[in-house]
Amino acid sequence: MSSPASHPLRDGRTTTSPLVRALRGDRPETTPIWFMRQAGRSLPEYRELRVGTAMLDACLNPELASEITLQPVGRHGVDAAVFFSDIVIPLRLAGVPVEIVPGRGPVLEAPIRSASDILRLRPIDPDALDPIREGVARTVAELGSTPLIGFAGAPFTLASYLVEGGPSKDQLRARSLMVSDPQAWAQLLNWCADVSGAFLRAQVDAGASAVQLFDSWVGSLSRRDYQRRVAPHSKRTLSALRGLDVPIIHFGVGSGEVLDLMAGIGADAVGVDWRLPLDEASRRLDDRVVLQGNIDPAWLGAPWEKLEAHVLDVLERGKAAPAHVVNLGHGVPPETDPDVLTRIVRLVHEVGSVAPEPTWAG
Repeated sequence: MSSPASHPLRDGRTTTSPLVRALRGDRPETTPIWFMRQAGRSLPEYRELRVGTAMLDACLNPELASEITLQPVGRHGVDAAVFFSDIVIPLRLAGVPVEIVPGRGPVLEAPIRSASDILRLRPIDPDALDPIREGVARTVAELGSTPLIGFAGAPFTLASYLVEGGPSKDQLRARSLMVSDPQAWAQLLNWCADVSGAFLRAQVDAGASAVQLFDSWVGSLSRRDYQRRVAPHSKRTLSALRGLDVPIIHFGVGSGEVLDLMAGIGADAVGVDWRLPLDEASRRLDDRVVLQGNIDPAWLGAPWEKLEAHVLDVLERGKAAPAHVVNLGHGVPPETDPDVLTRIVRLVHEVGSVAPEPTWAG
């Protein structure tokens, strides 16, 4: 089943945008840039809009989510919007009690600790995704030729939150379940893959022109465990997009040892965190995969001349890949000066631009 004729990738609105071109392996005249967690976080207008509204409630308010999504596009001039939501939204839509606790992150009332807990999980009712579809549709109607990126959490990261009950440094409980009860683990990750896949599909059906699958905790896994116990479920998530010609980015934190496996599940581009230089990441991928990244968020508070040199180094190393989408190596810290982000966008657009090939009259 393909996208409707009115989809931005089919009616031509975003087909030739720098982001979509880059994700499809074609280096555009201007290097595209967007920021993970650019929707809100550091923007004062976001904080003002969010007053009195809990994070997950804001995500499920189509009008509010759309307005927040659009804010950084107007302020920074980035080459894509990323839908304002959270990777645990599919959990809530499937009936799992979860809240975002300020200063901590997602916290679950009743963590998954046994096979019987997993059996109680239910799929998402398709109608529960209506606020997501409406929020995306509202946003796409305003964006014109600027693409919207939809996103979802990868099964391992969602499962980690479910088992740990919240953020964890090493995902010890989750990894313990993985090795102690492989059958229950597979059931849990299949459920996570299906709810994330439904979440992704809803965003694309409503008009998203690209998607990103986040595996925030993949760095805690060995290569063998990722390959055997995780990658097949991430591939299952993306199978929800079968038949849709939408570019896919796969991003993980601490993923240097599994980059090739992350690309191999069906991704068009791989996001690289700040730990691995892009030219080395490209070498590990045989210089055949589009890369995204990887400005170190820690540099955002540095003096401009140092930050500028760092951004220029990222751009230079990104030339090793078939194409490069500039981003941070993780999300925008809340304390970031928004004007610094705007300045980075201008720098990338100026320095990362290439002159078009001359055409000669015959």
